[in-house]
Amino acid sequence: QVQLVESGGGLVQSGGSLRLSCAASGFTFNSYPMTWWRQVPGMEREWVGDISSDGSMPDYSDSAKGRFTISRDNAKNMVYLQMNNLKPEDTAVYYCRRSNSNYWGQGTQVTVSS
Repeated sequence: QVQLVESGGGLVQSGGSLRLSCAASGFTFNSYPMTWWRQVPGMEREWVGDISSDGSMPDYSDSAKGRFTISRDNAKNMVYLQMNNLKPEDTAVYYCRRSNSNYWGQGTQVTVSS
C-alpha cells in the first residue's frame, strides 16, 4: 500500500534552516509529481509547493518562493523540502502528498521561535 513518511521537523530559531524528508513506498515513485503542504491548527492546509515526476519543474507558493527548495531522489524514493530563513509564521505541521491523490503522510511538526 502507499506510504508516505515525513521526518526532519523540529524547533528552530527564526532565520534558521530545516530539511524535511518524505520517504515514499508502495507505488512507482518516479511516475508521480509530489507536493508539500502545511497546516496550522484551526486553519486549512496550505499548499507549499510541488515537484514534477522527474524533478525538473518545482513550483512554490508565494510564501515559500525564494526560501524553500523542493527536490527529489527517484533512486531513493525520497522527496525533500529545504527550508531556509525560517520565520515564526512558518510554524506548522508539514505534510507530503502524492499529487492529485488522497495519499498523505502523517506530518512532521516545524516550530520556529522568534
